[in-house]
Amino acid sequence: MTDPLLELADGLYALPLGDFTPARDALVKEHKADKELASRIKTLRKPSLAAWVVNLLVRRDAAQVDQVLQVGTALREAQANLDGEELRALTRQRRQLTAAVTTQARGLAREEGVKVTPAVADQVEATLTAAMVDEGAARAVRSGLLVAALVATGVGEVDVAPALAVPEALGFEAAPREAQPAPRPELRVVPDPEADTKALRAAEERLATARREHEAAREAAAASAAEVEQLQARSLQLQSEVDELRGRIAQLEADMEENDDELADAEDVRAEADDAAAATTRALAEAEAEVERLSR
Repeated sequence: MTDPLLELADGLYALPLGDFTPARDALVKEHKADKELASRIKTLRKPSLAAWVVNLLVRRDAAQVDQVLQVGTALREAQANLDGEELRALTRQRRQLTAAVTTQARGLAREEGVKVTPAVADQVEATLTAAMVDEGAARAVRSGLLVAALVATGVGEVDVAPALAVPEALGFEAAPREAQPAPRPELRVVPDPEADTKALRAAEERLATARREHEAAREAAAASAAEVEQLQARSLQLQSEVDELRGRIAQLEADMEENDDELADAEDVRAEADDAAAATTRALAEAEAEVERLSR
């Protein structure tokens, strides 16, 4: 049986961000007869903007989220199997996929009238990346009950507990929800003397927004290009060091082979010297015995 708190939280975290607090307070009053449940509802925290965007993505585009999590599973399996080629291919796919899905999430938020800044988008992408590299983070994202963004440090498991609305959320899966149509206003034909001015102002605002997003995209592309150049330079440096070490190993092997030849010759000379020494020892013993015999 599903925890009633999780069912209530599922609906609560699907709401527009501005509606969260009044809706939560209304639920507390609605369930005041059940003091324990009301107390648990009251502890539910309002999500950060990045967490709200991820929760929105989970409910509105579950297929995209499932694709992210499937690539994450394959990535972790490749890492466990030490499959370097597969790991590199999946890592490239991970970066492309998280960037694309983050863009999709920003579009969904825009449809809800919420603007997502580049800084918040970075948090969304970091959360998706954490879900790819860590199984616990994947389950947390799929719950749709995040209250904070996730970050994978690459060391140890991701600490998901502080980012979940309730500990029981781990393992829960948010129910898909369609976009709610905006209420249709009552139509009145009222001439607006400032219509042209307002339209121009709105167009200028859209232009300014487009310019900011374009600049942010250019900065992100430049940063990516700089990272590629840095890694390429590092690859050249490492290749140079590898070539130098290979040359050194080849020289040492040649020196060892030459030394082995000289050692074999020296051992032959030593054997001949040992034989000669043994012969002189025998001759000396015979001479001493002869002298002793004649002296008697």
